[in-house]
Amino acid sequence: MVLVGSHGEKDGSNDETVVDYRRNPVDKSKTGGWLAAGLILGAYDELQELVWFILIQFFLFANMNGNLGAGSELSERICVMGISMNLVTYLVGDLHISAAKSATIVTNFMGTLNLLGLLGGFLADAKLGRYLTVALSASITAMGVILLTLATTIPSMSPPPCDDYRRQHHECIEANGRQLALLYAALYTTALGGGGIKSNVSGFGSDQFDLKDPKEEKAMIFFFNRFYFGISIGSLFAVIVLVYIQDNVGRGWGYGISAGTMVIAVAVLLCETPWYRFKKPQGSPLTIIWRVLFLTLKKRNQSYPSHPSLLNDYENRKVPYTQRFKCLDKAAILDDNCAANTNSNNPWIVSTVTQVEEVKMVLKLLPIWSTCILFWTIYSQMITFTVEQATVMHRKVGSFVIPAGSFSAFLIITILLFTSLNEKVFVPLARKITHNVQGITSLQRIGIGLILSIAAMVGAAIVEKERREIAIQKEVKISAFWLLVQFFLVGAGEAFAYVGQLEFFIREAPDRMKSMSTGLFLSTISMGFFVSSLLVSIVDHVTKKSWLRSNLNKGKLNNFYWLLAVLGFLNFLVFLIVASRHQYKTQLPIKPESGGKELKSLNDEMIEDMEKKASLQSVGNVEP
Repeated sequence: MVLVGSHGEKDGSNDETVVDYRRNPVDKSKTGGWLAAGLILGAYDELQELVWFILIQFFLFANMNGNLGAGSELSERICVMGISMNLVTYLVGDLHISAAKSATIVTNFMGTLNLLGLLGGFLADAKLGRYLTVALSASITAMGVILLTLATTIPSMSPPPCDDYRRQHHECIEANGRQLALLYAALYTTALGGGGIKSNVSGFGSDQFDLKDPKEEKAMIFFFNRFYFGISIGSLFAVIVLVYIQDNVGRGWGYGISAGTMVIAVAVLLCETPWYRFKKPQGSPLTIIWRVLFLTLKKRNQSYPSHPSLLNDYENRKVPYTQRFKCLDKAAILDDNCAANTNSNNPWIVSTVTQVEEVKMVLKLLPIWSTCILFWTIYSQMITFTVEQATVMHRKVGSFVIPAGSFSAFLIITILLFTSLNEKVFVPLARKITHNVQGITSLQRIGIGLILSIAAMVGAAIVEKERREIAIQKEVKISAFWLLVQFFLVGAGEAFAYVGQLEFFIREAPDRMKSMSTGLFLSTISMGFFVSSLLVSIVDHVTKKSWLRSNLNKGKLNNFYWLLAVLGFLNFLVFLIVASRHQYKTQLPIKPESGGKELKSLNDEMIEDMEKKASLQSVGNVEP
């Protein structure tokens, strides 16, 4: 049941955990919404001084059009993309490391960065809160990029230069451990800070919307799409401007600009504090998960109660009761040890129904989580082997030579195009067809992304086969613009998959675990990069380094792409099975206050129907 009078209250009293920067109940007229969300996302992307004017114009435009949510995330993405998209050319060309090993270094860096999102999410949910975690993580990222600037500018940190003759005969001196030490320290300091930012900034941005307010809930529908549009702007700037500066002016200048603007991003985030809404940390989500699993194991021999209402704190539950993973209900059974009131309130003696249902929600995410990994394995090829392909292809436009890393701009342009089409065309059209407010569900977005990623690897394999044959037989370099096939398909896939996965993990997770669920989403990206490193190692070993070689004309990279296409197809079949069985999370109806007018929504009726079915099944399945 929903109170008509409860929507849009200024004092925000309907949610005691939401406060302003003075820890007072929020005033919706002065905090949150698109303005606060935009400032958060803007401070997240470390904007370079050269793009500062562009950012200001973007902020003004976004604010006028309700699209401010893309401002901050721009900065972090510029830093990370500015590093990752062109790092492999530095490792191969300047440090004289093999192509396979260089690809592994890049994918390990990106994998670690996204994996550390779990740590950032845990710290935010357990103690620090999302705002403080983002601020600290951004400062750490700035330190990491400063170290990277030093690692790439100090002459003693690089091996002696190598001419083309020695390079062809594999006589170049590879960077030693001492020279790589500072580089690794810089990369993984950046990864530590980046993980904390990534896992919290989207959750902090979504905190600025009250889902109980119909107006703000409607605005929230476009938040994730605009969020990704904003960070894609940062990515585009990185792969066009920063990569050019790195290749033609100097690595130190490119990374130095990123470091300077990350400092500016932190300042913007802190200065705009009065406009934000804050949700208080509600304790470690891992502790709750561990506790429910521990009590389930401890009470495994106890019988289920005759009705779910007999479970601990059933009447005060904050989420609907569900039948799935029924074995976890035993953690909420009130046994003889819970007879005393003191024991019934001890979380290590008995869990509440709310805590059990929250753990069920997390477990329901894992099958989808596992099928999202391979998409990012395919994506990782766009910043490793595809960039290497560009280095041996014709890249001249007139007298201008396009940097190999800048071809990733076409990936970002495609993302921007399809992100815009999603909001302006696909979603409105899907709404008319499905009569669903979301238009395209998060799982449908993910499925579309997986299909496009498979098509991308098929296209990449065909292009690489043709490139290699022409290079060997005719000694001619084909145009690097043929790489647009894989960039376009992966970019279109990412526009669907990234937004779909982010929305899925944030919407479907328990409210108190929002940052950790974002970290769980980032871990799919992390695992995708790690799986790429593992596949490269396995393929190198099995094929005796005949597929993946520094000289691509002597290798068989197309076979590696075909392997990814086959794995992607098998993964998609598994996704179809688990997605068809997934039940979307529903909200518990709000209890009416005295004198309030009530409305029964479709969501409320669905919840009542689900709980009625769950109760009947429980009665039918009571253990003797």
